[in-house]
Amino acid sequence: MTRQHNPQDLIDLFEQTFGVDYQTKLIQGDDEPIYLPADDKTPYHQVVFAHGFYASAFHEISHWCIAGEQRRQQVDYGYWYCPDGRSADKQSEFEVVEIKPQAFDWLFCVASGYPFNVSCDNLEGDFQPDRIAFQRKVHSQVMDYLQNGIPERPARFIQALQKFYQTSPLTADDFPYPEYPTGWCH
Repeated sequence: MTRQHNPQDLIDLFEQTFGVDYQTKLIQGDDEPIYLPADDKTPYHQVVFAHGFYASAFHEISHWCIAGEQRRQQVDYGYWYCPDGRSADKQSEFEVVEIKPQAFDWLFCVASGYPFNVSCDNLEGDFQPDRIAFQRKVHSQVMDYLQNGIPERPARFIQALQKFYQTSPLTADDFPYPEYPTGWCH
């Protein structure tokens, strides 16, 4: 984290962009990320990101941007998370549902001038996921959003990031096609 990329800035931008319309706050957590809908004790929804990590905040905002109204009324949007240590088949399923959130992550990163790293999120698995192949799928989704339009909530957040970080409008050139390193076999 640099001074330029402070998680508190994301908390403030999220509040300014969505706080009133969606009664939702971005919260810096001490443990694993989670989404918590409003309840009797807390009158607002909470997008909790892990350990104060800037990139975690983007990823949790991405999942929030995808979740529809009914999903936003459920803890963790009503999804069951398959933890680290997935088999090849489970990893493939995981990657399918992670393409869109990670595409938003990449868009948010570029809009804020922050480096993007695709996450296969399977450090304890019994095989090595193909990060480049997965990032190419994410890249394809980014290109689709740039060509056909970014949905309203992520578009609003991108605009807030661009204004705050004084970055240029997003173009396809901002998202290089992922290449395998020279000499790497896939």
